[in-house]
Order: sequence, then structure tokens, then C-alpha cells
Amino acid sequence: MQENITRLRADIEAYDVTSHEQLEQFRIAFTGRKGQLADLFDQLKTVPQEERRAVGQELNQLKQFAQQRFEERREQLEAAQNNAPADPTFDYTLPPTPQALGTRHPLSLVREEMVRIFSRIGFNVAEGPEIEDDWHNFTALNFPENHPARDMQDTFFIAPTAPPTHLENGEMASSESSSATPHPTGSPSHLLRTHTSTVQVRVMESQQPPIRSIMPGRVYRNEAISARAHMMFHQVEGIFIDEGVSFADLKQTVYYFVQEMFGEDIQIRFRPSFFPFTEPSAEIDITCLICKGKGCNICKGSGWVEIGGCGMVDPAVLQQSGIDPERYSGYAWGMGIERITMLKYQIKDLRLFTENDMRFLRQFEGA
Repeated sequence: MQENITRLRADIEAYDVTSHEQLEQFRIAFTGRKGQLADLFDQLKTVPQEERRAVGQELNQLKQFAQQRFEERREQLEAAQNNAPADPTFDYTLPPTPQALGTRHPLSLVREEMVRIFSRIGFNVAEGPEIEDDWHNFTALNFPENHPARDMQDTFFIAPTAPPTHLENGEMASSESSSATPHPTGSPSHLLRTHTSTVQVRVMESQQPPIRSIMPGRVYRNEAISARAHMMFHQVEGIFIDEGVSFADLKQTVYYFVQEMFGEDIQIRFRPSFFPFTEPSAEIDITCLICKGKGCNICKGSGWVEIGGCGMVDPAVLQQSGIDPERYSGYAWGMGIERITMLKYQIKDLRLFTENDMRFLRQFEGA
């Protein structure tokens, strides 16, 4: 051991360092976790007990010596680099290359504004998973088993892969022989959520009224991509449950949001509609911001544009989520963030949001 320590000290003293690459090689060879010093420390346990203390002190001194040499060489290299003469071929009078900065996406801007508007009247933000089960996406929201939304042409179902099975001869079965666990209706039991109403169910299952929450998030539907539709888009849904909640409370909440988002001059109307999870239900229309209500191709000549749906939460939905419908009532609504953004900034093609065209995105700098 004593000979090894003496030899290693001599190697450290003789090691020539003239570049950062050689400095790194010095560190790896001597002071690194797998270097020669570390090997000597590992061999210390083989030294007789009566000599181990003295040898350990020598190893610590050698370690300090190696670290000192490393720091000295590093300081010398840094000093030499700082004192190096300027490159005579470089023109220091040239202007710097501009660094292009990114900007906020319009969907993010509108989402945050919607959250701020509703937070001012007491709504908090709730989030949930994008991969959902059939219960939270359909059954708990009063969708019957034969509802068209359960069909593969509207929903992205996820077929889980069964664990591999072994045949009698010990070979593993191929993936084609494995079958997914289907839902009783014939569809797989998991899917990409088609609305953020799934988060409403999760909130109602985990909390007792009063509940006042909004649920912004990404949703998926099996639709053809066009200027007015996409297979992936964003929603903000909301729910308010308490004693004595009425449709009048829902209307005043919608009035407040529309006027805060688009201005006090915007007209609003409610059209009777149907949703499995609300009763009564209504569609929300506002004055077309493109033509100011005069009629155009965006509003199809009607002067009105739909921004979402709403209604009173169906008592069956409350009951399935563990809330007493005899004591509590509530309202819910859902709006597409893309639709709100298109109206706010008068964007006529939904596909612009996902094309990453910098000419389009730079329009929102400073928004």
C-alpha cells in the first residue's frame, strides 16, 4: 500500500495539464469516483488494523494534494483563457444577431382570461385525467347505453392489451391472440375524454356542496378536421351546486361572463335544447362579432353564434355522484375555448391554432 501511495503521488506531480480536455482526464484518473484514489481507499480495509490509521492519514493527505493540483491547473487555464488576445478576424462593431422571443398562444391567453373572469365570482379550477373510464365520461352523466356518442365514429376508445399468456409448449401467445376487456355495450372501457364534464363528476364524488368549480382542459372527438371542427380541442366547463340554485342564477352567470369577455353591448339568447346530464337545457348564443348581428357566412346569415350549452344538473346525475337531489340543486355549462378565441380575435379558421405558423402567432405579442 505504501508503494502504491508513493507511486500515485509521483504520477499526480508529473501529470501535465495544458487544456480543459486534459484537466477532465486528470479528474477522471485521480479524483473521480472511479479514479485511482478511490481504488486505494477501497483497499484500505485490507491493511492490518494496527497500520490502518497511519495509512488512512496518508491517503487523506494524498487526496488533498490531488484536489489542490486540480484547482491550481483549472485556475491557470481560466486565467490563460481570459488573457488570450482578441480574434483579429472578428469585427466587434457588427450588430448582434437578434434573438427571436416566443409569445403566448391565443388559446392560452383566452383560457387564462376565462379563469380570471370566473375566479372573480368565486369559482375555483379543477382538473382531471384525459384518459377516462366509461363511468365518468358517459354513465355517470346519464348517457344511455345506446347513445350515439358511445359509437366509435364519435369517440376514441382505448383497447387495453391483455397480459401475455403461455401456451402448453411454453411459447408466449402472440399479441393477436390477446383480447381487450370490452365494456358491456361492446366498446372498450377506457377512452380519450370527449368533454371535461368528466371532471364535474369527479368533483361531485369527492366533495359535498356547496361546489363552485370550473374545468378547463383538452378533449378529443373522432371528427374530420376542417375550418370549423377538429379532433382535439379545449373546453371550459363549470358547475355550481348548493341549496336553492335556480336557472336564474345560471343566466346571470352567463350574462356576467359574456359581458366581461366581449363587452356590455353583446346580446345574449338562450335556445331550448337537450343534454343527457341537464334538465332543462339550453344553447347559449351571442351576437356575431364578425358582422355585428347583420348576417354573414360565420353566423350563416342569422346574426347569432353559439358559444356553448348549459342547464340545470339532472337529479339523476347528482344522485349517482352521492349528492342528495332533494336537498341540493345546481347548474352546469360548457364552452369551447377555440370558439371563444375565434370570436374574440375574429379568426375564421380553426386549423390555425395547431399549424405553428409564426406569422399567425406573432399577432398576439403583447396581448
